[in-house]
Amino acid sequence: MAKNWPSSLAYFLILAPFLLCCHSQEYDADRKIHVVYMGELPENGVSAASLHQTMLEDVLGSSAAAKESLVYSYGRSFNGFAAKLSPEEVESFSEMDQVVSVFPNTAFKLHTTRSWDFMGFTQNQTLRSSNESDVIIGVIDTGVWPESESFSDEGFPPPPVKWKGRCQNENNFTCNNKLIGARYYNAGDFYLSKDFHSPRDAQGHGTHTASTAAGREVAGASFYGLAEGIARGAVPNARIAIYKVCWTSTCYVSDLMAAFDDAIADGVDVLTISIGPGEPIPYFLDPIGIGAFHAMKKGILTANSAGNSGPYSRSVVNVAPWTLTVAASSIDRKFVTQIALGNGDIIIGNSINAFTLNETDFPLIYAGDAPNVSSRIRGDYAGACYSDYLDSNKAQGKIVLCDYLWDGSGPYVANSVGAIMPSDGYADYSFSYILPATRIDRESSAKIMDYIRSSNNPTATILTAEAMNDTSAPRVVSFSSRGPNLITPDILKPDLTAPGVNILAAWSVAAPPSFSLLDKRQVAYNIISGTSMSCPHAGGAAAYLKSIHPNWSPAAIKSALMTTAHVMDPRNNEDAEFAYGSGHINPAKAVDPGLVYDATEQDYINFLCKQGYNSSVLRLVTQDRSNCTTNTTGKAWDLNYPSFALSIQDGQPIIGYFPRTVTNVGSSNSTYHAIVQAPSSLNITVKPWTLSFSAVGEKKSFKVEVHGGVISQQAIISASIEWRDGVHVVRSPLAVYTVLSTGSPLGVTRNRPIKGLLDLDGPPVNGIL
Repeated sequence: MAKNWPSSLAYFLILAPFLLCCHSQEYDADRKIHVVYMGELPENGVSAASLHQTMLEDVLGSSAAAKESLVYSYGRSFNGFAAKLSPEEVESFSEMDQVVSVFPNTAFKLHTTRSWDFMGFTQNQTLRSSNESDVIIGVIDTGVWPESESFSDEGFPPPPVKWKGRCQNENNFTCNNKLIGARYYNAGDFYLSKDFHSPRDAQGHGTHTASTAAGREVAGASFYGLAEGIARGAVPNARIAIYKVCWTSTCYVSDLMAAFDDAIADGVDVLTISIGPGEPIPYFLDPIGIGAFHAMKKGILTANSAGNSGPYSRSVVNVAPWTLTVAASSIDRKFVTQIALGNGDIIIGNSINAFTLNETDFPLIYAGDAPNVSSRIRGDYAGACYSDYLDSNKAQGKIVLCDYLWDGSGPYVANSVGAIMPSDGYADYSFSYILPATRIDRESSAKIMDYIRSSNNPTATILTAEAMNDTSAPRVVSFSSRGPNLITPDILKPDLTAPGVNILAAWSVAAPPSFSLLDKRQVAYNIISGTSMSCPHAGGAAAYLKSIHPNWSPAAIKSALMTTAHVMDPRNNEDAEFAYGSGHINPAKAVDPGLVYDATEQDYINFLCKQGYNSSVLRLVTQDRSNCTTNTTGKAWDLNYPSFALSIQDGQPIIGYFPRTVTNVGSSNSTYHAIVQAPSSLNITVKPWTLSFSAVGEKKSFKVEVHGGVISQQAIISASIEWRDGVHVVRSPLAVYTVLSTGSPLGVTRNRPIKGLLDLDGPPVNGIL
């Protein structure tokens, strides 16, 4: 993310549902919602929204009837609208030359954790393990709200005997047989008034991530009725252990290290940690990389978030190859909030607006026309809508058009009815605000301003948020950090992507649902987005595999998730593998991957030797006689990784050699054949092309050779290698790209706190995190 203030809102990422299809005032019971599809967007600068309004007025007979009928106006990617229509009106639209088709609104039930269903990992998943309750997921985050229904232990037996943890029950905090342990860490004694001196969550973030990974099945969960359905995690019967290391957006290195230290010893099976630095850190200067390395040694896989600094290149963090680095992508549900102007125009915005104005029109003003003179605020500054920037005498009881996207605190303090805030970004996810509000694009903002300036009595209303199907999903969201990997260019990061947009899960009732500290609402479930949300999806999926394959190593579980991932469409993700890695996670398929790329501690030691770490350093890490016998190359080609990355010096020919070994975890007698998919600029050979196995657990080695001509200024060339036996498809992406220089993977970082749990609520301070 850019470091200016609007971009920093992406670190708080709070999603929006919208249920406009069910207006509180039905004006005709015979009318049913239909979609009128009209093909491509209108030409000659014609506003699709205005065109739809005119068409509805012609058929329905009045502006008021058209306004009441209109549910949604499609006008950004294609042309059409959704409206409540009678059978006669449906026939009228069907006969229009400019209409392609008219069809009824298909009924379907939205689930709160629809992300799992979207991945094909349904509530009635047939393959459930009897060992699920023996799996323990450690969550390093902001703590937890233990009273949430998502952590009820009804029907749970005592914790497994391997559990060695504890529950710090200060200040009325209690654990149970579901939430079996909770600790908190605060070496710097850093507290604010809202913080709890216990593992209790004051921010909501940790509660959300824990319930996403392993929350119980809770019927009727919603955010003020939006996205109502069944909330659940990947492994509802798994145990949860909480490690609170973050206090009001600050997570210190010492506390992180202590949490890893305890979690490994306590006996967790999987760790999920949605925390990260602002930039990638060399492996052994990185507390998460260090902690995860030691967790790996004990058979514990660490899932971590890729970061929220996208869409910028080389922004991915948490890149240690022994961790699972997770990007964030959309699911097939998105949310919008409409603005109905007094002139009949409908403007489409996006927010999680759970407030209702009962479709009542209110006076509409421009914030720059209401500066707080007593605070010496000029009109050109008042447009920012910051807190105390507006004159409440002028803004009270009105909807305010601002110049920028912010948290809504300015209009709220000024007693405004609502806020409209423009931004060219943030179109693919939404925020929740302290008052009725929505984000719009700049073109729509200009249109609203023209209306304000041309009308003697401009009015508007902001409608309740509403949900619609997103057929482009899964698509990597703009805020998700991208590769390539700055620390080790020949390791592809992120590893994969998982749902991180529009995720509803449990919340702390002590935390505001929006990112405004003035918000006094209390909710049990909240909708937010970020790589913090995608990470526990992957961590939960890893725990699911661990329950079925308890003897699989962290590398084997990671490999299974990566090689069975759903192949993403690069036309919807221009950064390709640097955005989504191996693809979109598919937990149900990962149970039976056929082959896995396993790796041991020694494999990672050999890798580190080639990254420039010397024997004396590695011996300190391993406490054995590790010895780097090979010269440092800076390459990572021979690490047994489930994906392939090849960085080429700008202006040099393509050349790379990747030795790999796969372990058979499928049928005892099976033969796999290699299939290469690559553009003509790459010559890829696999030796041998056929691998035959006669037993489960048998290993076979092969080599991938990549050649090509001289390339320069090449962002990415995508290819893939698949092993197929007629049942399984074991797919690995291969990415080739150019770099100006390799640089040194080793460096020095200042001793500083890791600022900003990646997706915490709360406004940025001076726009910098």
